[in-house]
Amino acid sequence: MRMVKEILGQSVVVEAFCFEASRRLCHTRQNNNKKHKISMFPSFSCSSILLPIVKRRTTFDDLISSNKSLHDGGGVTLTISASVAIKNSKEFMAMMLHYFDSFSHNTTGDRGIVMQLVSTQIDPTTMEGKLSKRAVLDWTRELLFNGGGDSERSTHKVEFEIDSNFGFPGAITVTNKYDKEIFLETISIEGGFVEFSCNSWVQPEKVNPDKRIFFTNKACLPCDTAEGVKELRKEELRQKRGDGNGMRKVMSDRVYDYDVYNDLGNLDKGIQHVRPILGTKQYPNPRRCRTGRPPVITNEKYESCVNAFMETYVPRDEVFEGVRKEALDVERVKGVTRNLIPFIRTYITKCGVFKELSEIKNIYKRRHQVDAMNHTNEENGTLSIDVNKLFQDSFEEYFKFSTPHIISGNGGCCITDEELGRQALAGVNPLSIRRLQTFPPVSDLDPSMYGPQESALKEEHIISHLDGMSVQQAIEEKKLFILDYHDAYMPFLKGINAQEDRKAYATRTILYLTRMGTLKPIAIELSLPEGEHQQQQSKQVLTPPLDATSYWLWQLAKAHVCSNDAGVHQLVHHWLRTHACMEPFIIAAHRQMSVTHPIFKLLKPHMKYTLQINALAREALINGGGIIESDFSTGRYSTEIISAAYKDWWRFDMEALPADLIRRGLAEPDRAQPHGIKLTIEDYPYANDGLLIWFALERMVRTYVNYYYHNGLMVRSDTELQGWYNEVINVGHGDHAHATWWPTLATPRDLISVLTTLIWIASVQHSAVNFGQYPLGGYVPMRPPLVKKLLPKEGDPEYKEFLEDPEGFLCSSLPDMFQTTKFLAVLNILSQHPEDEEYIGQRRDLSDWIGDPKIIEAFYDFSIELKRIEKEIEKRNKDQNLRNRCGAGIPPYELLIASSGPGVTCRGVPNSIST
Repeated sequence: MRMVKEILGQSVVVEAFCFEASRRLCHTRQNNNKKHKISMFPSFSCSSILLPIVKRRTTFDDLISSNKSLHDGGGVTLTISASVAIKNSKEFMAMMLHYFDSFSHNTTGDRGIVMQLVSTQIDPTTMEGKLSKRAVLDWTRELLFNGGGDSERSTHKVEFEIDSNFGFPGAITVTNKYDKEIFLETISIEGGFVEFSCNSWVQPEKVNPDKRIFFTNKACLPCDTAEGVKELRKEELRQKRGDGNGMRKVMSDRVYDYDVYNDLGNLDKGIQHVRPILGTKQYPNPRRCRTGRPPVITNEKYESCVNAFMETYVPRDEVFEGVRKEALDVERVKGVTRNLIPFIRTYITKCGVFKELSEIKNIYKRRHQVDAMNHTNEENGTLSIDVNKLFQDSFEEYFKFSTPHIISGNGGCCITDEELGRQALAGVNPLSIRRLQTFPPVSDLDPSMYGPQESALKEEHIISHLDGMSVQQAIEEKKLFILDYHDAYMPFLKGINAQEDRKAYATRTILYLTRMGTLKPIAIELSLPEGEHQQQQSKQVLTPPLDATSYWLWQLAKAHVCSNDAGVHQLVHHWLRTHACMEPFIIAAHRQMSVTHPIFKLLKPHMKYTLQINALAREALINGGGIIESDFSTGRYSTEIISAAYKDWWRFDMEALPADLIRRGLAEPDRAQPHGIKLTIEDYPYANDGLLIWFALERMVRTYVNYYYHNGLMVRSDTELQGWYNEVINVGHGDHAHATWWPTLATPRDLISVLTTLIWIASVQHSAVNFGQYPLGGYVPMRPPLVKKLLPKEGDPEYKEFLEDPEGFLCSSLPDMFQTTKFLAVLNILSQHPEDEEYIGQRRDLSDWIGDPKIIEAFYDFSIELKRIEKEIEKRNKDQNLRNRCGAGIPPYELLIASSGPGVTCRGVPNSIST
């Protein structure tokens, strides 16, 4: 209680607890020979945390007894008032004004919002929860008498009639008898004695006849559910569970169900547009949210594609709304306009190919435009303005992109050796680097399928870069590291290189840890399938250059390494590990856990909007002909690379940050360290900052879980919790259902680990690989998403071209102007924070825990700890000894600073995967 006392004052806390103690009706339950008090009453909610509770000295029963009694026959009925807050959508207000203008004021109950309170007590005559009389909110009458309104939100008063022995409200049912959906925010009984945080769209009864069910804000385990609302708790889940049948209605249904990824291609357009179905024995994959769209005409296994008349279904409450949707639309339009001039130059004037690196810099806004727009008259020394040039420059600048951070330390040229190593630790993809433990590196690919896979790397390639150590000594002293994309690309290289205008190698890059704590590439291996190119060696090794020719070949080799890295980052670390693998956990949570379940309440902000952004990705990002296929070297084989990584590499038990670092050899257990883990590379910004957040998050989750679960029996006997986890494994991740590595869920400790990992993935890990995409990856000479040419070989026709103009050869190997600007527009959208972003450590609504100060204190402590971590990160970014995040031209590592403003900031950790 220390933190709460500091916020509110000790006397306030004591009074609040006295009130809570007198208000609650508890029963005892024996667990492990210890008695635990279990609350049977939902908590009262208020606009602030505890203070309003102190002002009220009455209980709900006192409130009932003080109300005016109405004698109805032999019984007594009471009237209680409620305040209903509704968000006024444009469509609904238009409908209301239509009713108002036509004077269609009907009070017979066939229009309006009909509500009934449900008691926690059973009615002995029906054996269901006691019900209030129906209360009707008819907005039409309010428009008539109040003159309407156009505010974003409106509050309305209704009155409920209940019996004097009604008991405590546990739920409320809502029926919308209007023609349009409404967004119901809150229902507050008698100024806050009982509150329902609804925050959901309620469909018209003619669209969905099921009554909507909302529960009081109190978090409640299944075993503690009051008798009067037990069946409603089951019914609420039933309404959200799909059965694998039927086409879902866009913008109205709220059904959660599973399907395979059979919607990425378009068979009706021809065989070249077919893509594998992901989520099969041949192509394992997590499941997605089912839409039920009809199959294509030619093959019922494939779902028809989204078109201009049909959006991808996601449950109604998952859809982007308001500021977020408007911001996305604005960025889309901006992206289109920015691509207009590059499109004209590339495809109409045929001059879109870059000839030198300086031309690429021209697509970015200039930092200083004064000299370009003004000039001094040499004859009289006066300052004059060239209006035509000013207009032309301003027009062109409008279409240009902001200068990304990545350029600052490299002068806008190729990526330096030091920067390549630094980005492996502090760039947009800090998840691929691992410690080299065997030399030469070994492939796990089946030689019977892919031929001999021995590495061409030899000791003589790297020995001169090891500061006098032998290779074995450098391995033992943990000085050698590797970016190994050999196995990720090799099975698909023949197909990738058969595509038009793109070529790729399967690369391995050996990096050496210098005395300065930085990584430096000392050898790059480029591999091709045996016999693919007769004029090319299947394997070649390049080392740091000694002359001009080897310098440019080294630059080309690094371009291929960065292209490999960009593909694996986008497909595996970004899409698969965060977006796709989280989706089954979200679907199962809605299907198996009531909104009143404490674990659902904990996870709710970390699940928000993820299904929507994943649906948009299936429409435009990972689909056949989408952004990744168009702009990345992996092309039409992108989905197969995703499936292969999921099948052979992804493991949920390795997604926790400490486990991931240990698996990659970047950390080892060490009890002498503050958190029991020691990093192999001391200056590893992603890991250094990430561990601070990981352990702060774990502490908060531990407090939360231990508050609700006192022992393993409570975890194992929680039917909703176990149903959720079992469905995730056996359905959502069904292709790994029999894997032995799934963590058990039998103790509070197990649950803490699972929940910490999920929140980490949805918030911190996603932020680390997403919000730096434009700032740290928005310059194609340093991080090309694709390369169009292999390295030239002596005797090839291209070799002479390379020798005569090596810079021009490199530029012609990169994406053209239109490809580049299209790619940058997408990165810019993905890197944006909207104005309504909610960041980790922030919760706009703590009303669910108003009666649980310990939980509120845990959230508060977590929020304060994240502020402290922000200060620590800022301090680290100014430490001259940390060369991977501080120095001339080196951008600070801010991706894991929790807070951010809107826009592309290269910082900020949102609660959920929503971009």
